Amino acid sequence: MAGVPVIRLHDLRHTHASLLALRGVTPKVIADRLGHTNFGFTMQVYTHLYDEQRREAAPCLAELIQQDKAS
Repeated sequence: MAGVPVIRLHDLRHTHASLLALRGVTPKVIADRLGHTNFGFTMQVYTHLYDEQRREAAPCLAELIQQDKAS
């Protein structure tokens, strides 16, 4: 083999959905692009978090906590 990982066509749907979510595309639009009527299903099954998204969430929470303390 060429040393290239095997990727199923279906795997590209997951990647597509995850990358759109990473770019901030709304769940409803992502579901529509995948042909789903239920965006909750799309977000739960087809999107996956990247480490970058996890790192970005931590400071947001810290800012909210600091704002509450200042009030």
